[in-house]
Amino acid sequence: MAEKKGNTVQRVWDIVEPIVNEHNLNLWDVRFLKEGADWFLRVYIDCEEGININHCEEISRAIEEPLDREDPIDKSYILEVCSPGLERPLVRDEHFTQFIGADIMVNMIRPLEGIGKEFKGVLVDYNDGNVTIEDHSGENQVVINKKDAAWIKLDDFDL
Repeated sequence: MAEKKGNTVQRVWDIVEPIVNEHNLNLWDVRFLKEGADWFLRVYIDCEEGININHCEEISRAIEEPLDREDPIDKSYILEVCSPGLERPLVRDEHFTQFIGADIMVNMIRPLEGIGKEFKGVLVDYNDGNVTIEDHSGENQVVINKKDAAWIKLDDFDL
């Protein structure tokens, strides 16, 4: 077997993104993780109108053969194609820039002094990994680096 170069998620991303785009959908995220004894490859898709089960089934069928042919993962896994959900995690740079002005929830790896570990606010800016969040009163802002957060998600996202 040929040696696999690069990050597993990036290799999968490179294979599936053009296929997802051909179906007039957007690739939101790709995750490869172990849960219990099983490995899961989760491909998250999105579109302005929202994702339904038919979209997931269509993309699952469309990417299965190219993934088998390209073989970017050297172990058995379960493929899942799904929506990122309403309280979708913001992961990639484009997620943050797309949702400037949106309500977000933040869970920090370590609590911030005077704020705590979990808080909510409005995403007001994103630059080079730094996330500026304003409280709902509009009086206080905090800047965090996204790598210091366990997760940052949309709060009460309304499609």
